[in-house]
Amino acid sequence: MACVAVLVPGLVGGSLGAICMRAASSRLTRSTLRHLTLTSTMKSKRKTDHLERTASVVRREVVAVAKVCGTASESPSVKSLRLLVADKDFSFKAGQWIDFFIPGVSVVGGFSMCSSPRLLEQERMIELAVKHTNHPPALWVHNECTLDSEVAVRVGGEFFFDPQPTDAPRNLVLIAGGVGINPLLSILRYSADLHREWANKRSGYEIGTIKLFYSAKNTSELLFKKNILDLVSEFPEKIACSLHVTKQTTQISAELRPYITEGRITEEEIKDHISNETLFYICGPPPMTDFFSKQLENSCVPKEHIFFEKWW
Repeated sequence: MACVAVLVPGLVGGSLGAICMRAASSRLTRSTLRHLTLTSTMKSKRKTDHLERTASVVRREVVAVAKVCGTASESPSVKSLRLLVADKDFSFKAGQWIDFFIPGVSVVGGFSMCSSPRLLEQERMIELAVKHTNHPPALWVHNECTLDSEVAVRVGGEFFFDPQPTDAPRNLVLIAGGVGINPLLSILRYSADLHREWANKRSGYEIGTIKLFYSAKNTSELLFKKNILDLVSEFPEKIACSLHVTKQTTQISAELRPYITEGRITEEEIKDHISNETLFYICGPPPMTDFFSKQLENSCVPKEHIFFEKWW
């Protein structure tokens, strides 16, 4: 499954937001949605990578139309999208992905959302960030997608954080590699929303501490770094991050330097955060997710406290 997503500030307000709301409020008919999903699936001579990898994963029944309301470059290789989904029956849990159906494209995409479910509840928006590859859905996003482009989306995935108000507080350790940050940013943003609710109303779920470990090739490929550091600054008692770069060739800015470690995330760093109250969420390349999930198991972390998603 491809892990994706991102924030595009300022795209909801003003005339652009109003235009998108009017456009997306005219929902596709059920027969049109069914035709779009069936043709996208059946035109392929074989199952696409995403559908094949996730064939056994539970999906929601709702297939909803989504309108592109904004695009931006998040890094030299990643393009972000903000989508308006007017269908009130469409919902997701932090960390889940969507089947991404594109009219005229036979291959179905699979992209993780990086936004909090609260953004969908409040503004009917979801956010994605798609890395440039030769995969047809990614090529469409980078080369053909425009404002007001219309797609269909369906939620799936068993990698999510969805605590209930009566659940005991848990600490979270989030371990991300490359574009694997996307579902983990959704979890981080949702956790921040839950903490704001708890701090303001003393109701809902009380989160524990959150530590994000995030590795990329260089600082330009560290997606969402401003969003992440803003949350660290807003909740210094709750949220911390350790940003790693493995092939940095330029000088690191003074703003980022306190948070940057040159080199990979190490087993020793993760071990310092092991406790009975901690849940671990990992998303990155398969070798990375395999390594850390096995190391955590070897350190006697219960399997039910370890969640991982691989991007390919």
